Amino acid sequence: MPSWYDLAVDKRQRQSETIPSQWRIELPPESALDVISHPETCGLLTLEEIEITNASVEILLLKLAAGEWSSFVVTTAFYKRAVISHQLVNCLTEIFVECALARATELDEYMKKTGKVAGPLHGLPISLKDQLCIKGLETTMGYVSWIGKYAESNAVLVDILYECGAVPFVRTNVPQTLMWGETFNNIFGRTSNPHNRSLTSGGSSGGEGALVALKGSPLGVGSDIGGSIRDPAALCGVYGLRPSYGRIPYGGAVNSMEGQDSMPSVLGPLSGSVGGLKIFMEAVINAEPWLRDPLTVRKRWNDEEYNLADHGRGKDLCFAVMWDDGVVIPHPPVKRALEMTKKALIKAGHKVIDWTPLKHRELSEVAFDIWRSGSVEDFAITTSATGEPLIHTMLPDDKKETFLPSLRTQGGLTAYQLWQVQRYRRDLRTEYMAHWNATSSQTGTGRPVDAIICPAKPYAAPPHGRNRSYGYTVAWSVLDYTASIFPVTSVDPHQDTKQPPHEFIDDFDQEIYELYEPQAFQNAPVCLQLVGRTLEEEAVLAMTEIVDLALKG
Repeated sequence: MPSWYDLAVDKRQRQSETIPSQWRIELPPESALDVISHPETCGLLTLEEIEITNASVEILLLKLAAGEWSSFVVTTAFYKRAVISHQLVNCLTEIFVECALARATELDEYMKKTGKVAGPLHGLPISLKDQLCIKGLETTMGYVSWIGKYAESNAVLVDILYECGAVPFVRTNVPQTLMWGETFNNIFGRTSNPHNRSLTSGGSSGGEGALVALKGSPLGVGSDIGGSIRDPAALCGVYGLRPSYGRIPYGGAVNSMEGQDSMPSVLGPLSGSVGGLKIFMEAVINAEPWLRDPLTVRKRWNDEEYNLADHGRGKDLCFAVMWDDGVVIPHPPVKRALEMTKKALIKAGHKVIDWTPLKHRELSEVAFDIWRSGSVEDFAITTSATGEPLIHTMLPDDKKETFLPSLRTQGGLTAYQLWQVQRYRRDLRTEYMAHWNATSSQTGTGRPVDAIICPAKPYAAPPHGRNRSYGYTVAWSVLDYTASIFPVTSVDPHQDTKQPPHEFIDDFDQEIYELYEPQAFQNAPVCLQLVGRTLEEEAVLAMTEIVDLALKG
């Protein structure tokens, strides 16, 4: 049997051969860190293709439905830009040009014959994280041991996307095990941040975040167990949504730590606009996914909730800003983004109060206790087939463990110990619900706070291997609160100067403070998170639109 290394080399070679030779570009020097504009200046895209790939999902669907742009033309444009993006930041895993273009041609012929669109996503190219199985393709999920595993059927969500008229066209890079905030594995290597290639794209949906940021995909699908949609969306400067458990079907997708149902992973969208997130959610939910995946919640898309029936119809909303989580104090650019958002919302006529965090350290500890209950055994069994090494660091050229060694080295919990963790989690959720409800005495609306606005990370995209703080997303996953990501600004070394040391909460807070050097973070996007309650996807999307409009106002 070939060694794990030889298997990885062969897989990379086969991937390289799927890139059309006419789409290869002259690469910028490694010293060129900001490559966000390179797809439009490299000379490969036509003016029409640049126009197409700059269009929002909403505009794309309108022009596809009107026949102004064919699906073949749109898919070709995004495919070329995706392949350019891959050459710049290494964001793709599976490239299947002929299959995608054949699908686009089929949709064009359907429309020509019937005069109708094939579904609500007619002709739209959609990228998929390397968990979503497509029949006939390998799904490695960053594991050498899974090379050669060809899917015998589509994931449920993939079938639904096809039925909605979409064109799945690439799959995107992930870290080995998925349980990292960086995107690196032994097969495909590392994905970088297109705004500054010395910085991380985040994880575990880092391939999606980087691709959508480069406009190589108008709409992508990621997964999120503790922040894996929100983290890369925030670090790459795009919009993302973490739905509550079961709102989007997960059936037929591969995963890490399968069988861990205490705190499930969820699938959700990343896009260049809030509208793209909404279009995805509405299309998938309207396809009645609960009839195909028994773990999907039977909850139809609700226009009343989207119109904020439970939130005063969107008039005089009350947002609460969580300036920090009591665990890690955010860096200056994140603080500035919070201040900008508060000012914009007040100017738009909404009320903004402060949010007091409740037991966020304990919430994070619960998550890691649940994950480590079986993670060591899960990772060991998966990698044992080929003997590939388990990755213990995301630092380039460094063997020092830097993140969550307990998930890779500490033994699991007994069933009884896990039950106690789950019971404690239930109690925390009950306590947090009461905490939120009690804000009705402060809002002046007669309602509790409509949504929380808080950091997604305590920093903008950090250097590779330094993304170590996850509490700002993990806490809401433990509570199963729906949360979105929206862009606000970018790091400006002149505005975001390093501040004198504050009174550190602990050594980890000090470590995060010391990480910040303004020049190192230059050009990094700064995004924030909007948090609603469980299964409030419609309302969270609507309130994110309101915040986004206020910021652009």
